[in-house]
Amino acid sequence: MSFFNLTVPKEFGGGQRLDQYAADNIPDMNRSKLKNGILEISVNGKQAKLSSSVRAGDVISIKWQDPVPENIAPENIPLDIIFENDQVTVINKSQGLVTHPAAGNWSGTLVNALLYHWNKDNVLNDAYSRRTGIIHRLDKDTSGVIITAKTRAAEDFIQKQFQKHLVLKEYIALVKGRPPRRGGCISTRIIRDPGDRKRFKAVIGTNEGKYAKTIYFCIACYGEYSLMRFRLKTGRTHQIRVHSKYIGCPILGDPIYNSKKEDLFPSASLMLHSRFLRLLLPGEKKYSEFYAKIPDRFKRILKVLHCKYAKEIVTT
Repeated sequence: MSFFNLTVPKEFGGGQRLDQYAADNIPDMNRSKLKNGILEISVNGKQAKLSSSVRAGDVISIKWQDPVPENIAPENIPLDIIFENDQVTVINKSQGLVTHPAAGNWSGTLVNALLYHWNKDNVLNDAYSRRTGIIHRLDKDTSGVIITAKTRAAEDFIQKQFQKHLVLKEYIALVKGRPPRRGGCISTRIIRDPGDRKRFKAVIGTNEGKYAKTIYFCIACYGEYSLMRFRLKTGRTHQIRVHSKYIGCPILGDPIYNSKKEDLFPSASLMLHSRFLRLLLPGEKKYSEFYAKIPDRFKRILKVLHCKYAKEIVTT
């Protein structure tokens, strides 16, 4: 289940339906998808219809659940389990595994794998949720730690922590370039790229899009490459990929935000890995920490960089 909050800018000219405005301003959304998954929508605290008109200054709140087809079937897809109890399953997601079924990816997803692992026939047999406990997502080509919930209570408990930004998520990435300083904070708005609807871009000095904040730290530099650590303070689509490009350090192997020909690593895939997750599990009083091991693709490239360049530690 997802919650979206949108504030219509004061300079908005009007003349747009609520469903169209929401679809244009929520990442990876369209009107049909919005309609099929809508649970609740309000404007300025009052229930609203999708056909109503949007006005400048309106505050829109949406409760939405990604619709899952009835025929999603369990599949015996190997999973790297980091931790599991009767409430949650924590997984080290492999690169290339889609988190959730969607157009073009109705099978071979993490949802299919979880149905098999949890011994469920299909999503309709799961009375608590049509999403089989998917609480947050990783891009298809981003590997690493992801937590899923087995029960409605666990899903709600953890989802609230994500909504309140109480979950600590840390990623590592190999990037092309050197950051402007060893560490810092990137705070921008993230909007859809007007020239390409599949891309997003970081902008400042506007109220468009969504606020995004990322903390970064440069672990080491190797020539014109850097090993970086990122901590998310917000969770926007492609956030780390967009922000790393914004500071002049696009992620190595990123086909969307780093399309320049790579001479040293021409076959590199996306070098972004969800390394660490910290949150409170249901029924626990102390926070739990989960780590996903460093992937082999990182080790191979780091080995080449160690041989070719001297390791440098940025001090400023």
